[in-house]
Amino acid sequence: MKKLYYCLPISLLLIYSCQKKKPQLKPIDYWADYRKALTFLYKQNDSAFYYFNKVVNTSKDTLQVAGAFNQMAAIQSDAGDHFGAQENLIMSLQLLDEKDPKHWECLASDYNELGMEGNNLKDYDAAITYFNSAIKFSVDSMSTLAILNNQANAYRNKKDYAKALKIYRGVLAKRKKLGTKIEYARVLCNIATTKWLMDPQYNPAPELLESLLIRQKEKDRWGQNSSFIHLAEYYANSRPDSALYYSKQLYNIAREINSPDDQLDALQKLVRLAPLQDTKRYFARYQQLSDSVQTSRNAAKNQFALIRYDAEKNKADNFKLQKDNTEKRYQIIKQQTLMGGILLATLTGGIGLSFWYRKRKQRIEMEADRSIRNSQLKTSKKVHDVVANGLYRIMAEIEHKEDLDKEELLDQIEAMYEQSRDISYEKQPIASENFHEKISSLLTSFASPETKVVVVSNNENTWATVENAVKEELRHVVLELMINMKKHSKAKNVAVRFERKEGNLLVNYTDDGIGLPEKVVFGNGLFSTSNRVQAINGQINLSNGPVRGLQISICVPIV
Repeated sequence: MKKLYYCLPISLLLIYSCQKKKPQLKPIDYWADYRKALTFLYKQNDSAFYYFNKVVNTSKDTLQVAGAFNQMAAIQSDAGDHFGAQENLIMSLQLLDEKDPKHWECLASDYNELGMEGNNLKDYDAAITYFNSAIKFSVDSMSTLAILNNQANAYRNKKDYAKALKIYRGVLAKRKKLGTKIEYARVLCNIATTKWLMDPQYNPAPELLESLLIRQKEKDRWGQNSSFIHLAEYYANSRPDSALYYSKQLYNIAREINSPDDQLDALQKLVRLAPLQDTKRYFARYQQLSDSVQTSRNAAKNQFALIRYDAEKNKADNFKLQKDNTEKRYQIIKQQTLMGGILLATLTGGIGLSFWYRKRKQRIEMEADRSIRNSQLKTSKKVHDVVANGLYRIMAEIEHKEDLDKEELLDQIEAMYEQSRDISYEKQPIASENFHEKISSLLTSFASPETKVVVVSNNENTWATVENAVKEELRHVVLELMINMKKHSKAKNVAVRFERKEGNLLVNYTDDGIGLPEKVVFGNGLFSTSNRVQAINGQINLSNGPVRGLQISICVPIV
């Protein structure tokens, strides 16, 4: 059973158990890396995987990133890496919006792929549930029939033959109306096989042969491959000579379509059915091919892991280099600003001192009452922001960062020390260069071998024209969300997406952790987060995800 490749028409890409034909790809006019990935698909899957992974790490289009995750999962599944495929499909789902019709095709594809993986891993109940979700987002009748056929296969594998037959017959009735001979032959093959599995006395040969004849006339080689499998299995006990004939036909056509799994299946049958003088030759070929397939799939899994590792390493190296350059520029600017400030203060100090004294006295009298009321709240808030959150971020870096930079760690502790000394004083936000890099550094510092963090659309343009006070508040908000994730969520995957839309800055946080309890009690962290968002005239919404985990959306006006 081949996989569904998203971003092509879904009805051309859903493939049934009785046909393993690969769809014909058409060039898609997306940007270069996605287009390159598609040209390599089915030819050099490691190269296709490389370019799809590049899209994941560089694209600003969340739908395109979700599609790339979907494609990577399909490639991994073909290579036998089913758990890796499931992981990428979940990452794809976290980037999609079920309320957006533009996302429905990818949602249907993701859920269909998860159903296929459930079949591969023999978790048939989960597979059936995923197929139900895929049907919910199916964009056309052909796609729905394809998913229904896959769901019927799961019921058949579960040995719920009555349920499988009911679905197959419904699909067959609709296929007849559409008048597609190849699709009719496929469902007919499924029905005949299921009847025989349900009742070993049933003779499926007439229907199987009818299906085979249609496929031969239509030159459907993948369909013929399926027919030969079922005919060989049916005749194995009653007519071994016929079973041997169809096994040889299966082996020949499996070699033509380059399907190693079906070649192995055919060789197993030939070893069992062939005359003794031929058995040794078939068995030797089986061992050789089996070793070759296993070696090839192991190499593919390792190659996929290496591609992901190299991409993440390069990304981390680039962040470090950018951070070093930013720090150097900051030190130069800081020194220049300090010298200019000292000179200016010397020239104007005498004049300003008298004026400052009078204004200060007046200001103190006017603000005394308000300062007394607010001082305790502000001090508590600063202790939380500067000391508690700062320490927790440093602890996270020490826990998960392999190459710990002692000087950098000391700098962070010193900065926190300086801030804590002035904790009772209010300071205005300072203009921040490359603020998006600081946000990325903050988020990725919470990544660990157990938790992956994906940051989407965090770039310089996203933060352009955003006031410094808003930036500072949102930095604290993002830090609080990540600390809450680290302490409570048990999440393995976290995605944070930034977006400008209609005069607002949107921050969408999702994870696949335990989600919110039935009765949410806001602790100090979430209460502070909510207050910060409200203080900058924003809105925050928290909810559980469609499958599991937590979703948080923040909307802040920026114009």
